Amino acid sequence: MIYNYPEQLLADAGVMVIEHADFDGMERLSAVLGAEIVSTFDDPSSDVLGSCALIEEEMIGEDKVIKFTGCQRNEACSIVLRGSGNHILDEAERSLHDVICVLVSAVKNHRTIYGGGNAEMRMALAVQDLANTVEGKQALAIEAFSRALRQLPTIIADNAGYDSAEIVQNLRS
Repeated sequence: MIYNYPEQLLADAGVMVIEHADFDGMERLSAVLGAEIVSTFDDPSSDVLGSCALIEEEMIGEDKVIKFTGCQRNEACSIVLRGSGNHILDEAERSLHDVICVLVSAVKNHRTIYGGGNAEMRMALAVQDLANTVEGKQALAIEAFSRALRQLPTIIADNAGYDSAEIVQNLRS
């Protein structure tokens, strides 16, 4: 926390000051900028000072936020959620929490489950191989099931806004 006189001195020198920061906010800022929290300015060495490429003050709705970009360590971040009501914000927060938990779990376990239609395409290829060994009308039914399985990656890619034809062909090959 910086009081009026030191704040004025720093502002005159072109140094941005955050007034009334809580300790949790200071710890997060320290983690992002690669700085150490110091209680005095008597002898600051360069190894305790953090840095970033750009600091901007932005308006989000009616609130002002400070945005740091090009940070040295990037060990923390903020996600701003906005919505028309508390119910929507609560749902968005729960969804975001679920996504973060999945990412943390994936990073900790070092396992990857391929998504985006990979499993469906592998099943479609196996079913198609089976259809090539069967004769008669049963082969037509098996091929239809294989085509249906191949449609799932197409739908997933289309819903995500990707070029489904290219992605499905890459999955197939």
